Amino acid sequence: MQRLLHLKGALPYLIAIFLNAFVDLGHKIVIQNTIFKSYDGETQVVLTALVNGLILLPFILLFSPAGHVADSYPKVRVLCASAWAAVAVSLGITAAYYQGWFWLAFAMTLLLAIQSAFYSPAKYGLVKGLFGKPRLAEANGLIQAVTIGAILAGTVAFTALFETWVSPDDHTPAQLLRQIAPLGWLLVLNSAIQVATLYRLPLDSTTQPDTPLTWQRYIKGAALKDNLQLIVRQPVIRLSIIGLATFWSVGQVLLAAFPAYAKDALSIDNTLVLQGILAASGIGIALGSMLASKLSHNRIETGLIPVGAVGVAVGLWCLPLLSTPGSQALNFVFIGMMGGLFIVPLNALIQFHAADSELGTVLAANNWIQNIAMLGFLVLTALFALAGVDSHYLLLLIATVAMVGGGYTIVKLPQSLVRFLLSFLLTRRYRVDVQGLQNLPAQGGVLLLGNHISWVDWAMVQIASPRPVRFVMLRSVYQRWYLNWFFKALGCIPIERGSGAEKALADVAEQLNAGEVVCLFPEGAISRTGQLGEFRRGYERACNMANPDVKIVPFYLRGLWGSQFSRSSSKLKELRNAPLHRSVVVAFGKPLPKDTPADVLKRRIFEQATRSWQQAMGELSSLPNAWIQSVKRRPGELALADNLGRPLNASQVLTASLLMAKRIRKLNPGQNVGLLLPTSSAGVIANMATLLAGKTLVNLNYTADQEVLSSALSQAEITTVFTSQRFVKKLEQRGLDVSQLLSEQQVVFLEDLQTKIGRAERLSTWLAVRILPTWLLQRCFCHGQDADATAAILFSSGSEGEPKGVMLSHRNLMANIKQTSDVLNTQSNDVVMGSLPLFHAFGLTVTQLLPLIEGLPLVCHPDPTDAPGIASAIAKYKVSLMFSMPSSLASFVECPEVHPPMLENLRAVIVGGGRLDEGLRASFAQKFSTPIYEGYGATETAPVASVNLPDAVDANYQQVQRGSKPGTVGMPLPGTSFKIVDPESFEELATGEAGMILISGPQVMLGYLNDPTRQDDVIKELDEQRWFVTGDKGFIDEDGFLTLIAR
Repeated sequence: MQRLLHLKGALPYLIAIFLNAFVDLGHKIVIQNTIFKSYDGETQVVLTALVNGLILLPFILLFSPAGHVADSYPKVRVLCASAWAAVAVSLGITAAYYQGWFWLAFAMTLLLAIQSAFYSPAKYGLVKGLFGKPRLAEANGLIQAVTIGAILAGTVAFTALFETWVSPDDHTPAQLLRQIAPLGWLLVLNSAIQVATLYRLPLDSTTQPDTPLTWQRYIKGAALKDNLQLIVRQPVIRLSIIGLATFWSVGQVLLAAFPAYAKDALSIDNTLVLQGILAASGIGIALGSMLASKLSHNRIETGLIPVGAVGVAVGLWCLPLLSTPGSQALNFVFIGMMGGLFIVPLNALIQFHAADSELGTVLAANNWIQNIAMLGFLVLTALFALAGVDSHYLLLLIATVAMVGGGYTIVKLPQSLVRFLLSFLLTRRYRVDVQGLQNLPAQGGVLLLGNHISWVDWAMVQIASPRPVRFVMLRSVYQRWYLNWFFKALGCIPIERGSGAEKALADVAEQLNAGEVVCLFPEGAISRTGQLGEFRRGYERACNMANPDVKIVPFYLRGLWGSQFSRSSSKLKELRNAPLHRSVVVAFGKPLPKDTPADVLKRRIFEQATRSWQQAMGELSSLPNAWIQSVKRRPGELALADNLGRPLNASQVLTASLLMAKRIRKLNPGQNVGLLLPTSSAGVIANMATLLAGKTLVNLNYTADQEVLSSALSQAEITTVFTSQRFVKKLEQRGLDVSQLLSEQQVVFLEDLQTKIGRAERLSTWLAVRILPTWLLQRCFCHGQDADATAAILFSSGSEGEPKGVMLSHRNLMANIKQTSDVLNTQSNDVVMGSLPLFHAFGLTVTQLLPLIEGLPLVCHPDPTDAPGIASAIAKYKVSLMFSMPSSLASFVECPEVHPPMLENLRAVIVGGGRLDEGLRASFAQKFSTPIYEGYGATETAPVASVNLPDAVDANYQQVQRGSKPGTVGMPLPGTSFKIVDPESFEELATGEAGMILISGPQVMLGYLNDPTRQDDVIKELDEQRWFVTGDKGFIDEDGFLTLIAR
């Protein structure tokens, strides 16, 4: 709700509609109370009906002009002109009050209504442009609540002042009006403020209607006929208007009949009590509208329509059964609440389905039909009253009408009711956000095509779509007797594998040609890898049979991999298990032509994946916060081991890191912390301690030239470097003059820090880690809270001149951790081998942070070229995941001390950071019976962008879900997309055509340290997405796999 208020123009708009409703309602209350005090019986009912009729009449007679004006001129200007008219009318009303001219004041109700007739279509026509199509339901709920708030405020204020100022002895209309005449100035003041507020709205654009409105066309009814055709030809708009007209018509009868019923049956003669009961319905509508807004987050929840309709009918049937003012008030709250649930999605559907150029006319038609219906009901009410029909029976009559209407909505919207029930059940656990709702066409045939990640994908798509969706599903599932009735209610289309699929595809085409929305999952099976699988071409055959105007809308579901309904591992389900609500994103892409081939479609779905992940990653915490959460889940389990010391469990690693973080904060006043450490338990602890201290990691590349290291120290303004005496000696033996390199920095040795930590401090910190709840531990010890802050600066080798400092945020690294873990489908018995250096992005993200954050044991080895040492550690700790560079793996094949059984626990060996030689791939697989899977990325992408994965077998359908293609570097990670472009024009190239590789995703770096010029060269905004220009050359095949040609 807060997001809506922050939109430009939203607050002035809401204030203006509040004041407009306040003024309209205020005068109506004065007139109705005057009638109530001055007349009884049938006269009272007839006059009450008549004043309501005067309010409705302009909306009927001025339907065409009001719609034409709203479509012909900027809606803001129409609102301003109408508001000025309200000022003039309210001045006239005030004069009539002071003179006691009741019938003139009565007639001026018509003038206020004329003003509203022009004001209303412009007011609602502005909603889509002001709040956006995805927020239509939310905005309508807020608008309805504000309007009802104004009605309630007007009811209370004007009724209270009316009762305060009138004399109990004066009952003529003229006397009553003179006594309350100052109320007229309240109308004038609010009208004037409304004018001032409207001038703060941003001016909207307009398009001229195709047919101009002339006096002759208006008198002859030609304009009326043409305008009504707009809603007749659109069933959703037509049915929505009928529903709204029925609701408000019933409401008008209720307002006209209930005062007489209250006076006769309940003995209520105080207008304050009576208006209070009626105002309770307004409170209910406001509450229902706000609830509908909340339930319709970024979507239109059409399932609320049948629920609201039945609820209103139940409430109306209860009216004659209640005998006290309190019970009646509560029932009116219930009726209003159900009404709010009913009208908010209907208003949103009208705005969603109406074309922008016709929106004013459609909304005016909505007003016209509603007011015709309300006037008709009021006339019938007056006739019944004149015929002597008791108000009790009138209430039963409208309850019957409402019940029929409720039944009608259930019959017409069975999918919506089922959808609401699904939404009600699923949203207890899942929070569904919709992206790109404006990309879903409001009318015409639409084929939805997207990823298939879980058993409830269809439910999420239906919840997200304001239009009913027909799903294509296997006949074997469709025909199960206990589900068949349900699938029929949803309009599902059964399909068979093989030759039997043709009939189902013809049915799909038929539904598309009829203007329906059909959803098909082109993978043909639920993913077992978390990745997009191979696309089947059946949808292309259905599109060939469909009309040319049918559109394809790509979509991507994010957040269901790792859920109980997915085929992910039990470990990943545990890791992705949210304590309260699981966030699910349904992202709709821009419509595509029906002849879009599978390879292009797949790329567009990848782009939607990126957008959905970008949104979801906004909820990620910082690295130290996430690590503390992970430790608290498994405090006693193995977390870290190396070849130098004893293995450490998770709580021990966190305890050591917290103790060191305290020293880092004290010894390093600057933001950036230099670390000169190998891949070891001490190195990992120092890294995590730096993050816990709220500092930025700068792991120094000890394999680089001294000049490159000096440049990195200078660029990052490093004043303190933490290292190890033992490691410094090794570096000096290799020829690196550490004392000269760090002559201007304070050097802190970890061995010295270790000796200064007392036993009492160790024990108290360990107890805090074990005893304190997660949130308190984070609050007390975690200083790195901002997920958008720079977490690490990684420097390039300097081979192209001055080394570049790549700034990666906590969110960049967290996103890449989640992406990589998802495709690895992390297993409960996984152990990660960490031998890559910590200054390397691959080593930092994948072999240090990923296992710590995801709760996997990490085994460190400081030398990536020591094949026997690494192999020994793999065998000792039963390592299952090994990440390496191609150059390091060659030594495994060549070294006779590395025996195949030592690597038998490995389930995946993944390489990156260089081209994998085909000979090495074959020889490694031959020796160890383990394939090598190649990935791709860059330091600027934190670093993983794509990876090959083991193929997965779907035994139920005898299918192999391909995860890898030798010679390629795999498909993009979830949330990542590739674009192959011409290096000069940046135009996207066709599938299979080689060009420059661009990468987009939440892992793309913040930028280069102190180098905005170079940063601008490699970060490009294309199609509203942020892309990293790699400079590498490659191509994407038809299945979405990337092949590198040159780096």
